[in-house]
Amino acid sequence: MIRSSQAAIEAARLLGERALTNHPLGPRTTYRVGGPAAVFFPLHDEADLALAAGVVEATGVEVLVVGKGSNLLVADAGFPGMAVALGPGFATVALGASTATAGGATDLPVLARRTAAAGLRGLEWTVGVPGSVGGGVRMNAGGHGSDMAATLARVRVLDLRTGHDGVVDAGALDLGYRRSSLAPAQLVVAAEFGLDPGDPASARAEVAEVVRWRREHQPGGQNAGSVFANPPGDAAGRLVEEAGCRGLRLGTAQVSDKHANFIQSEPGGSADDVAALITEVRRRVRSVTGVELATELRLVGFPSAAGTEVDEG
Repeated sequence: MIRSSQAAIEAARLLGERALTNHPLGPRTTYRVGGPAAVFFPLHDEADLALAAGVVEATGVEVLVVGKGSNLLVADAGFPGMAVALGPGFATVALGASTATAGGATDLPVLARRTAAAGLRGLEWTVGVPGSVGGGVRMNAGGHGSDMAATLARVRVLDLRTGHDGVVDAGALDLGYRRSSLAPAQLVVAAEFGLDPGDPASARAEVAEVVRWRREHQPGGQNAGSVFANPPGDAAGRLVEEAGCRGLRLGTAQVSDKHANFIQSEPGGSADDVAALITEVRRRVRSVTGVELATELRLVGFPSAAGTEVDEG
């Protein structure tokens, strides 16, 4: 059982019986490993958003926003604060003549297929990202030559620390390569995208091609996609291979034999093993190539994680 912070204990009291204590976070990530949150509060409706913001503001509890967990690794020791996640009520998609508005909990592959079926072009690539709209905005997810910034128009952001809830233009998010200016306690409730009307058949074909490419080139199993951000003008996977790390294993974690920028975990494995392997791969790449790799992963609960992530603003 994780050692809860005093603020988390008070947060649980204020949230009442719907607060889940010592709640496993591993199953909420694509790595499926890692420890629990001291407190977990699911956000089902607008009232929950207001309640969560009030509790965070009142207690000062450290907060973790969890999406689909496709870019998240939680230490085996867990997270001593309060974790929140948007529920199905925030997984909506509304389509216009040249826009798509999606709730923060919407699966990106669902958004890709819905917009493609309507002949709205620009988000086909997101079918290959197993994350949520909110998480995609937070890290400016990208792939196949595009990213969220290319079509994102505006977002509704709730700051759980202050209770401020409003719509901001995408230009105010300082979106860059796998980063944004969103703070850890800022929750993306919804996002609007500006898209190009086109031919549904061509859009669906592009979606199918992205799915085919992903199955051919990327491994399955327990992983979180690309671990390291590509340095300018180079590919992280190539550098990992050059450093002789393809297939490298440490405990229950292994660099993929299929794609060297993926690290996989065994069922029932250890998040700490994954983090240790990330550190070792970074060390070897630095030693062999002189390049300091940064991670795309969000590392939570690891005391030595500072400085390993891509700058989020």
